[in-house]
Amino acid sequence: MRRAIFLIIVAIIFAGMATAVFVRAVSQGGGGNEMRGAATPVALHEVETRTFADIVEALGTANANESVLVTAKVSDTISRIQFDSGESVSQGDILVELSDAEEAAGLSEARASMREAQQELTRIRDLTERGVASRSLLDEVQANSERARARVSALEARVADRIIRAPFDGVIGLRAVSLGQLVGPGDTIAQLDDTSIIKLDFTLPERFLATVSAGMEIAAYTSAFPDEEFLGEITQIDSRIDTATRSVTVRAEIANADGRLRPGLLMTVEIRRDPRTRPSVPETAVTRLRDQVFVYAAVQDEEGHYAVQREIRVGARSDGYLEVLDGVEPGDIIVRQGVHRIRDGARIEPRDDGDSARTASNGVAAAGQGIAAGSANP
Repeated sequence: MRRAIFLIIVAIIFAGMATAVFVRAVSQGGGGNEMRGAATPVALHEVETRTFADIVEALGTANANESVLVTAKVSDTISRIQFDSGESVSQGDILVELSDAEEAAGLSEARASMREAQQELTRIRDLTERGVASRSLLDEVQANSERARARVSALEARVADRIIRAPFDGVIGLRAVSLGQLVGPGDTIAQLDDTSIIKLDFTLPERFLATVSAGMEIAAYTSAFPDEEFLGEITQIDSRIDTATRSVTVRAEIANADGRLRPGLLMTVEIRRDPRTRPSVPETAVTRLRDQVFVYAAVQDEEGHYAVQREIRVGARSDGYLEVLDGVEPGDIIVRQGVHRIRDGARIEPRDDGDSARTASNGVAAAGQGIAAGSANP
């Protein structure tokens, strides 16, 4: 008896569960048409043209246009320093003066001797013209005068060696000497850099030798200014290949009038080959199926908007956009966000998410119908 009651209860439970499943299936089937007809909210985008290029990347080091270590030609103590660290100087400006008391005294003596020799020459020349002095005496006095003049020139050069001047316009680095310090030839006083132009040297594998040439545009980036791009141009390619690394050194120049870039910076270099302007689409607008790439065009009819799947051919990628070789044209309207929630022919509801695309109904209709017509005749 108990077993019969148990079986009856189990049968009732299974019957209830089957009834619930049936009712649920019927209710879902009745609402299916409404679900299929519901419009999916999407964001639209107007196809625009962008500049694309084939990119070759490398790491390079920034160098000054001109750079020199300021040193002394002679050994002596520093008597005057006329620059501050980090100061901009012009060509010919005096940077450092060395003690020159002995040379100055010798120069004064040599100038006095030169004046005396010139006076003697003038006197003997006059006597020779009157026939009183011999021609040989005139030649001897003239030679003495020339020797005195040469000695003055030599001492003037020695005095000038004690005045150290800037060889070109630039920015002086940190001062490495102090007043009264004894310096000699080769001792570094400071470093002078001309940073008006930055020479960026980088290496490329030898396989790129045939594709890189002077005049090509480059873009450089550095962690010192992470949000900025510095444009330049390749000016020189080394005449030799490094046999150890099988690479060639390339030099580009970047204008640096504001002086922000400094020698020694590590920079990432992008060489832009074959620049071209093509239609572009956001990467978020693209769906892929095996080797095929698709976007959804927005089309309008009497009932509203719907999506039309369209196959495209893509090329390079740049800043989140894909180069389109075929399939869409500038001005076409496509679905930018929400592509994974729709299918070909699905109803869509344009939503404005701040994108620059035209989302007005008239704009969508005109551009969308143009795409649809194109898809009929690929």
